[in-house]
Amino acid sequence: MDYKSSNELLQFTPKGIWCKQADVYIDPWKPVKKALITHGHADHSRYGHAAYLATETAAPVIKYRLGDINIDTIPFGKKININGVHFSFHPAGHILGSAQIRVEYKGEIWVASGDYKLEDDGLAEPFESIKCHTFITESTFGLPVFNWRPQTEIFADINEWWRNNAAAGKVSFITGYSLGKAQRILQGLDTSIGKVYTHGAVENINEVVRNQGIKLPETIRVTKEISPKDYPTNLVLAPPGALNSAWMKKFKPISIGIASGWMTMRGARRRKAAERGFVLSDHVDWKDLNRAVKETGAERVIVTHGYTSIYTQYLQEKGLMAQAAETEFTGESIDGEVDKKEIA
Repeated sequence: MDYKSSNELLQFTPKGIWCKQADVYIDPWKPVKKALITHGHADHSRYGHAAYLATETAAPVIKYRLGDINIDTIPFGKKININGVHFSFHPAGHILGSAQIRVEYKGEIWVASGDYKLEDDGLAEPFESIKCHTFITESTFGLPVFNWRPQTEIFADINEWWRNNAAAGKVSFITGYSLGKAQRILQGLDTSIGKVYTHGAVENINEVVRNQGIKLPETIRVTKEISPKDYPTNLVLAPPGALNSAWMKKFKPISIGIASGWMTMRGARRRKAAERGFVLSDHVDWKDLNRAVKETGAERVIVTHGYTSIYTQYLQEKGLMAQAAETEFTGESIDGEVDKKEIA
């Protein structure tokens, strides 16, 4: 059942999640006057709003992606008052600068979590559990089959794959979202194995992140001037959209790897003709999804995207007031974000 109400603190409207009392929207998908943005991924941060508000560490990449926009920033934890409604941004652990938005009015507290994960990846600000009456959550991987291993183990697998490819004289070609996933992969690479080359979309985000004072391992942007002879034994980091593209064909001999939570499903890896699938996601798995919901102490949970009907029913069976809401958020896609700056 879709969640609809005209007298709630936050309402789900055709434009997005609306706070009527303050007349602001959270991650709206249609143009509005005032947008509070949880993070910079394309399904949550869109062009066309009159004014934006985001965290200090999320704003640079939002400005890079959207261009000339009117954006203000807010530190994590600082409260602002808009027509009697108190808003504050709290770490979501999803990607650098990602936030949950706490909304309080006359003692009633809602939290809109955006996208989030509980594992501290060493790059994003670690997730902070916020007590509330109503919790708005994703359920991108809201099935028991999704159970992440610690990222240290995944990075060990990635580096072993790279090391074996280097010994065989192959190019290691790995894909992940250019914003968030790519930088996380980069931090976990053993660069003693070889050089790291990057697709332009990845390197553009790397530059934004580096300009924020965040250290990343050295990378080399792929250009026409680089000889094809330089790539074997080294690693190429690219967005999912580069898979099977004309751009990818320059790398030979090649071994293809995909970093995504969807690599839990063997069929997904076969469909993309990848040699290796690495289960690495910037979203919560099943156990952490349930842990996050429990730690909020929320009496009601609204599920916005992913396995919404299944997870809503599961929560109802656990005795919670749970409802599904229709949105335009997409969560993690094996094909990557739809962003005009990232087409290979």
